[in-house]
Amino acid sequence: MSGIRSFSLVPGWYDFEFDGVRQAYEIAGSGAVCVVHSGGPGINSDYLRMPLLEQHLTMVYLDPIGTGRSDLLPGGDYSVSTYARFSKAVIDHLGADQPYFLGHSHGGFVGLELAIRNPGLLAGLVAYSTAPVYNAELFEEATREMEAFVARWPDQPDAEKARRAWRSASYARNTLLVDRESRIDWLRAILPAYFGDYWKTVARTGPAAFDVTWDPARKDSDWDARRTLDRIDVPTLVISGLYDVICSRRFSEEIHAGVPNAQMLQLNQSGHFGYLEQPDIFVQAIVEFTR
Repeated sequence: MSGIRSFSLVPGWYDFEFDGVRQAYEIAGSGAVCVVHSGGPGINSDYLRMPLLEQHLTMVYLDPIGTGRSDLLPGGDYSVSTYARFSKAVIDHLGADQPYFLGHSHGGFVGLELAIRNPGLLAGLVAYSTAPVYNAELFEEATREMEAFVARWPDQPDAEKARRAWRSASYARNTLLVDRESRIDWLRAILPAYFGDYWKTVARTGPAAFDVTWDPARKDSDWDARRTLDRIDVPTLVISGLYDVICSRRFSEEIHAGVPNAQMLQLNQSGHFGYLEQPDIFVQAIVEFTR
């Protein structure tokens, strides 16, 4: 059973120092511990709040290093392995005994790397709308998926706007997006492509809330875990949206095939944000998985 030191069971924001850097996290809910890592990179954790899961799990929402309430990283080495090292530090700091780890998008890269590098650390891994690679191949596939998205919504001007924005810059790496405001504007423009039906979802839930922190010293590096997925020794739930543009189901299928003890849930009406589009199925699958 996952555990956590009693002082951290109190809901609220906390932080600690690791390698001279402040790492912030929020506690919410009750039950077995689940560490949650947001995507991006550079997107704060606020968008990933899951109150339905907080009824079943103690959710530990990280503001990843370089975002939100956490410090920027001296030297700018924001590699996937660095994020995984800081996630391990959070687990150690909490004193959690085999927590679960839920990583969304870029946070899923981190979860895979964490499990590969630390056998036996986790009770289970949820790889949510993610991929086993972070390189040009990922963005080339996303560009093809963007074209498919526009073809599905030929009468929506915002779909064409999303395609133009995607072509103009790569959120992760293009130096044209040099500050917080330009990145938020870019995200708002491409956001419709991240949903199975953005217009239906926004009408029901309202606009997605997100914020961005961007370190001008940030250095990214390529990452490809496909040859080492078989080292993951914990049960893994792979969740994929049928219409996911940025982390297409092809990549989820590669994770499912490569991890020895993996199961896969495909959300047939969702894109990159299945929790918002099909929350009941999403929550039920994770509750059953964490039992």
